[in-house]
Amino acid sequence: MPSIYQLKPLFQQLLRPVLAGLHRVGISANAVTVAAAAASVAYGGWLWLAPGSRWAWGLLPAFLLLRMALNAIDGLLAREFNQQSRLGAILNETGDVVSDAALYAPFALLPGASAALVGLVVVLAVLTEFVGVLGQVVGTERRYEGPAGKSDRAVVFGALALAVGLGLPVGPYLNYLFGFLALLLLLTCFNRARKALG
Repeated sequence: MPSIYQLKPLFQQLLRPVLAGLHRVGISANAVTVAAAAASVAYGGWLWLAPGSRWAWGLLPAFLLLRMALNAIDGLLAREFNQQSRLGAILNETGDVVSDAALYAPFALLPGASAALVGLVVVLAVLTEFVGVLGQVVGTERRYEGPAGKSDRAVVFGALALAVGLGLPVGPYLNYLFGFLALLLLLTCFNRARKALG
């Protein structure tokens, strides 16, 4: 199933010039992972505290792109500078689900949004990552199949946040979007489980 995740190698190539500089000044992969999660929680807090701020919503796509860059950088630092560790793996997976929850739960505050549907989407987003990790548990590899993987979700939520930031009338369509996204997340769980068992 196609996923934006398939563009990750190209994205990593664009970020490669940054790696040596980060390593040279002593910034570790784990530090980048923790910083990305902390920044995501802080940004999510801004959205919770100022749900009517068009600036907060409008800048979210840029922050999501930054978060994807940091997620790519921590993996590259770990692999290319011998920083892989069990702690790093735990921080990486935990940071991803915490960041997703922090950044996407505030969408429940948008006028017209169903808090229950947004909550379902957040729970299913966590479940997709859990099922992805189960690939390793059953003896294959970490699964990243779509159609609603981490990068795909970032694009959807980023586009929606940009529309809100621009003042577009998205209220009547929010719950249809969240319902459709929930279905895509269920399909993602199925695809990852099927591949893990394959």
